Amino acid sequence: MPPEAQEKIEELQELQETAQQVAEQKEQAKTALNESKTALDALEDVDEDAGMYREIGEVLVETDYESAYDDLENKVDSLEVRVEQLEKQEERVQEQFDDLQGELQQMLQGGAGGGGGPMGPGGPGAGGA
Repeated sequence: MPPEAQEKIEELQELQETAQQVAEQKEQAKTALNESKTALDALEDVDEDAGMYREIGEVLVETDYESAYDDLENKVDSLEVRVEQLEKQEERVQEQFDDLQGELQQMLQGGAGGGGGPMGPGGPGAGGA
């Protein structure tokens, strides 16, 4: 296998790892988004004068309805943006993967000489490894 092809295979593996990481981040963001939306929906059914507490780390801190609602709305908004960004990043990584995979296939088909290759991109098999 030509060294260029080996490099492309390694790049493909790296892109695959990146795609997995982005997919995991997207799932985490989607889960957090759904939880926040559920909390926001639940808050709409609560009396505005009800006592409220907000969890900050290991501690519950008293807050008011308006602050709790505004914080949740902001969190939903930022998580929606985060999910969109991760979806775009996922698309870009997939495009890079597809392009690289196509290049690798062309390289391997051209180098193998399996029946009339149009243009041989790589040099002759120099041997090695």
